[in-house]
Amino acid sequence: MSEPRGSKRKKTAAPLRIIQVGAGAMGHTWLHTLGRSPDTELVGLVDLDLELAQRVSEEELAAVVPVARSLTELVDLVGADAVVNVTVPGAHNPVNEQALRAGLPVLCEKPISPTVAEAQRIAEVAKETGELLMISQSRRYLNQFNALREAVAELGTVASVSCEFARAPHFGGFREQMPYPLLVDMAIHQFDSARALLGEDPVSVYCESYNPGWSWFAGDAVATAIFEFPGGARFVFNGSWCNPGQETSWNSRWRVAGELGTATWDGDNAPLAGEPPREVPVDDDLEQTDGSLAEFVRCVRTGEPSTTAADSNVQSLAMVEAAVRSATEKRRVTIAEVVGDISSSTS
Repeated sequence: MSEPRGSKRKKTAAPLRIIQVGAGAMGHTWLHTLGRSPDTELVGLVDLDLELAQRVSEEELAAVVPVARSLTELVDLVGADAVVNVTVPGAHNPVNEQALRAGLPVLCEKPISPTVAEAQRIAEVAKETGELLMISQSRRYLNQFNALREAVAELGTVASVSCEFARAPHFGGFREQMPYPLLVDMAIHQFDSARALLGEDPVSVYCESYNPGWSWFAGDAVATAIFEFPGGARFVFNGSWCNPGQETSWNSRWRVAGELGTATWDGDNAPLAGEPPREVPVDDDLEQTDGSLAEFVRCVRTGEPSTTAADSNVQSLAMVEAAVRSATEKRRVTIAEVVGDISSSTS
């Protein structure tokens, strides 16, 4: 497999021996990501569909690896150093807990768990075991997004962040039957990005969602959410998954206004900042899953904290849950209602 664009990695230690759990569509993406990395070695593949795991191992990997239906079958057999969890969200916690209690750090696909309650519980397991549980929020590793973050840091106090997302995907399957498909399955990317841009966690949200008459989704495919942050800044998300024509980038369209100026990003090109607007320099580093994996390896080797460790990433999921509660109950919802209620019930 070819080296990813802009790769600057060199082998500084023996590759981390990785067991990947999940061989489905996203699993294929991660198999190729692991295959590109000189810092990891895939030593096992787990999937409930053993025939699928065997077929993927034989057809897509440079070398056939042991396969099994459960993580416990492989842990002792292959001598793994870490786990990449690419299962469906409902299976994240059982796999993560098995790995953490076996002394293995985990890189888990988003979302951390289906609910904040479950997310907080698994974050506590990570704290209890002392092992890293990192959530892969791959859009944090877009070079253009990181250039936008650098531009925002030069704007002084930020007053507003706006994000427009407009696409018209025909997924079929479970997404088209979800009550809040846009908020639950997509918006966590934008919500997490807003946390990264502002460098803090929100305090409240007011959200309205609905479903246009032409929508092919059963649940609400359109939503507008206004988050308030501690310093007074507002993050406004305006999104649609049934928007015919003039679609935005999958990375959304962003505008950040501060006391010293404005920065914008169309999601596909270099951000603009200053007056007159000028392109912000963009680095050529590892991106998306490659970038996420590189951070995971570095944190495992050095003990450095991850920017998307489980205890922090709970806040991004809390934004989703609070937005859904607001849309359902037609009122402003504080993040403390979502996170605090769970904390008091599990303490």
